[in-house]
Parts: sequence; structure tokens; C-alpha cells
Amino acid sequence: MRYYLIVGEASGDLHASRLMRALQSKDPAAEFRFFGGDLMSAVGGTRVKHYRELAYMGFIPVLLHLPAILRNMSSCKKDIVAWRPDVVILVDYPGFNLDIAKYVHTHTAIPVYYYISPKIWAWKEWRIKSIKRDVDEMFSILPFEVPFYEQKHRYPIHYVGNPTVEEVLHFEKGYHESTVDFCLRNGLSVDKPIIALLAGSRKQEIKDNLPAMVEACRPFIDRYQLVLAGAPSISDNYYFQVMGRCTTDVPLRRVTNETYALLSHVTAALVTSGTATLETALFNIPQVVCYETPVPRLIRFAFNHVIRCKYISLVNLIADREIVQELFADRFSVAHIRRELAAILPGGAARESMLAAYQDVRQRLGSDIAPDNAAALIIRLLNKR
Repeated sequence: MRYYLIVGEASGDLHASRLMRALQSKDPAAEFRFFGGDLMSAVGGTRVKHYRELAYMGFIPVLLHLPAILRNMSSCKKDIVAWRPDVVILVDYPGFNLDIAKYVHTHTAIPVYYYISPKIWAWKEWRIKSIKRDVDEMFSILPFEVPFYEQKHRYPIHYVGNPTVEEVLHFEKGYHESTVDFCLRNGLSVDKPIIALLAGSRKQEIKDNLPAMVEACRPFIDRYQLVLAGAPSISDNYYFQVMGRCTTDVPLRRVTNETYALLSHVTAALVTSGTATLETALFNIPQVVCYETPVPRLIRFAFNHVIRCKYISLVNLIADREIVQELFADRFSVAHIRRELAAILPGGAARESMLAAYQDVRQRLGSDIAPDNAAALIIRLLNKR
């Protein structure tokens, strides 16, 4: 069968590439054409455009690049019609992908499947109307999305498992480095346990969060060493700039592109929101979620009265209760981070209860391998058509 996939960012490239491999294993005649990235290209098929040509985030960048975005949308629509795939598979990136879904539904008989559903439960819930109209099948990687779509909006979806669960398990099976060897290899002390700082993968996140994270750790540096998880997409020069603005008498080391290895050896972590919170929980590491925002009181008001979700971290969203402390908006401060960090270090009041609660998160996620499960469902549904 012929599969046309569209992603708009690096995480989508990763998830789509793994789905493509799973489709290949079940459909040896699979042909791929896609808007995607290097990981998808490594699987095979024809890349029409790189996702970097699509990935504009925020109101101003989108406005400035609107002509290019519209050209990309137009060329994508024409390319789908010309290639005539058996299915269009959209991966997250709803601003672009839902427009494509509308066009395909209106002008063709090609089914539209959505892998990794848009997070409309947090923002822009009105998009459910276009999803119900234009998307034939939805494949979710978050279990709490099932009642949101099915019970609240009467739109049946498929929970296929969470890919992060399988990625962590796969890493743990193949990783056998001791903590001493890890520290020696990365120039770290073998005598002090590690507090990891996962300050985000975008420049603005790192600039906003890292200095406060470092300062919050000051009272603990006699017993612990601080190690920053470096993102591969961020240059050394940028890290040097931001780390130069941190407190100079608080030692900070960096390990780049080895977040899973780092999490295998740490005692606690300070983490920005996002997939990193779930990864940290799956490695069984107590954490504090830290996320600075502009106009914090306004953000808190919006979160309480406009944004339609109770939490910002995947851990709490999946558990449907506050397992980890979320210090964002008006709760983000050095003092608050320091207090909550003390509570999750060994002997702290919140450490053991957090570790116990992580087991509930694992249970809710299940053990299905998401891309394999999704691929099997996609092929079965297409064959039924």
C-alpha cells in the first residue's frame, strides 16, 4: 500500500519513522511519500519537504512566514492528489495537518488517519468539530485521551500504547554501564550522587529555566553534583552563554545527547514540562517540574479559567492527580524549587510517595508497543475498506 505521512517537528519525525518501520514489517510492499525529516528518510521512500521548512512556532513567526506556510500547504495538497496514496497519516502538528485533513476529506476519497492526536484537551477544544468531520481514524498515545474523545465528544479513537514506555524499556535492556564508569567517562565525580537538570530542548526554555534551577540547588552542592542534560539541537556556544549567566560558584557539568544514560544514574531531577517529565518518571527518578512563563499571574488566570486541563506535566495528566509538583507561572521561584527539591531527595518527605505513585502511571500506560500496534491497526482498517 501507499502511505503519505506529514510531520512538522523533530518528535514527529522520530515517531513517524518508527511507525514506518512497523508498517514495512507488516506490509513488505509499503511505499512512503512524506513531509518529514532525516529519520523518516533513513527508513525509505520519497521526502517531498523537510519539516524544518514547516516548523514555525508562535504567532509572530507564523505571521512573518505566512506566504511560505501557505505555499507549503498548497504544494502538499496537490502532491497528495497527484500521488493518490491509500491513506494519509498525519502526525501531531495540528495547525498544518488539520487543514490538510479538511482538503483531503473534501476533495478526495482518500482516508485520513491521525497518529499522535492533537492536544485539544488542553487548548482549542473547538477543533473537535473538524476532527470528527475530516479524520477517519485517530490513534492516541495518551490513555486519558480516550475518555476525552469517546465520552465527552462521542468520537471513538484507538489507544495504541505510549512509545516512550517502549523506548525506555528498550534502552534499559541494552544499557549496562555502572554509575562509576558513567561518571569517569563524562568527567564527573564518582563520590557525589547526581541531581539532573533537564532544562528543555528549545533555546527560550533553557534561557528561562536553567539559571533558577542552578540557584535552587545551591544548598545541596556540598553533597550532590549538578549535571545538565544537553539537547543535541542546541549548540555548545548557546549553552556556554546561558551557563555563563548562572551563579558562578555553583558547579555545573553538562552531558549532551545522553539523557537516558544520565537518568539511569541520578538521584533526583529538575525538569521542564514535556515528554521529559514522563521519561524521568519511567526511569523512577523523583522530580520537580519547573517552567518559567511571562506575565505569571495572567498565565495562572488563563490556566485556571481558559486552558482546559488540570496539569502541565504528562505524569500528572496520565495519573489524573498531582504526583509531581508543577512550579510554573506564579509558583515558579528559586525558593519554591529549592523547597520541593529538598522534599524529593533521600530522606525527603515526598520521595517515597512519588516513587510509589509512578507505578500507577506505568500501569495506566500499559505495555503495548505503540508503533507496532498502530501499524497493525492501520493495515487492518485499510484492508476492511
